[in-house]
Amino acid sequence: MTLSWVKKYEPKKIGEIEGQDEAVKELDKFVESFSKQKKRAVLLYGPSGSGKTVSVYAVAKKHNLEMLEVNASDFRNKEQIDSKVGHASRQMSLFTKGKVILVDEIEGLSGQQDRGGLAALAKLIDETAFPIVLTAQNPWDQKFNAIRKKTSLIHFEELGYSNIYNVLKRICKEEKIKFDDIALKGLARRAGGDLRAGINDLQSLVEEKKELTRESLEYLSQRSKIESMPSALIKVLKNSDPKIALGAFENVEEDIDKQFIWLDENLPKEYKDTSDLARAYEFMSRADVFKGRIRRWQHWRFLVYVNALLTAGVAVSKDEKYKDFVSYTPTRRILKIWAANMKYQKRKAIAAKIAEKTHTSSSRVMKDTLPYLQTIFRENKKMGKELADGLDLEPEELDWLSK
Repeated sequence: MTLSWVKKYEPKKIGEIEGQDEAVKELDKFVESFSKQKKRAVLLYGPSGSGKTVSVYAVAKKHNLEMLEVNASDFRNKEQIDSKVGHASRQMSLFTKGKVILVDEIEGLSGQQDRGGLAALAKLIDETAFPIVLTAQNPWDQKFNAIRKKTSLIHFEELGYSNIYNVLKRICKEEKIKFDDIALKGLARRAGGDLRAGINDLQSLVEEKKELTRESLEYLSQRSKIESMPSALIKVLKNSDPKIALGAFENVEEDIDKQFIWLDENLPKEYKDTSDLARAYEFMSRADVFKGRIRRWQHWRFLVYVNALLTAGVAVSKDEKYKDFVSYTPTRRILKIWAANMKYQKRKAIAAKIAEKTHTSSSRVMKDTLPYLQTIFRENKKMGKELADGLDLEPEELDWLSK
């Protein structure tokens, strides 16, 4: 069995970690001076494949510490957490001078209070004799409020394509792989900031011929090709044959919800006749009814009706095909909603921390206190710094208040 290159070329030293110098430096400092740290855990956050987990292993190795890794999705309640992490957080290691406890992907933990998983983890942080490191992609989810208060946050930036290119180039040299430089840079860009994905793609392309060419990169694109939504929409909006339209979304990556959004964004651009548009939206409305029934009753057989209404139904809604060229574009609504949610979650997290210190409600803080604090942080940096220390604010929270 071929060893995964992700594992084979995993950084063994902190100096080998690509593109995360500041984050790794903060993590190293936390582990090294753990006994002096006010907070007993850190929360590493950032996109998948940015180096969070491997950084923990490299830091632990530097300090000759045992690593105990658990994935949060493997345990969900208080009993399981106590069993897997609780004893380890209190018992000394046999063969090393200490240990680092890594709880990976805490999104996998339930936020339901009756299961007690997050509450149990927060309690362990208070009691631990060893550094606890948590990882997440989005730390601002409301269910992590209690965890965030007890941890220092360390941000892992999304890797640029040049960082991924540097790693892929080193691997090619180690494996004696001939490579076209343009193809390698294309492969790095294709990874989208996920180093693991880039390494896996490289290994799959060169494992037979030990060579990376532009042709092999094109082959990868074809092999894993997913039809674009604009191409799929042509089969629906520029066509009136229900048989062709029915299969429009078979090879697209977007889920049903995204298909609705794409159609909603582009229907008015294509269907200029109001009668055509009204009929199309009527079919979409019926599809939405069936989608709601799936959500409520888990009757997944209704998916066939949703697809038929979204594709064939919308396609036959028009009296005749429209000849004008229309550029189908994704809606920016999802990005705006995501950005707004992230901003609001961070705002609520700051308000919850201030509310605890001032013995008031989070809603009152958001309404009455935050606007004044933001003014202070913007106009009086010295006073803002003193307030931040008193309120135990993280650098990210301080930045938010200063904007």
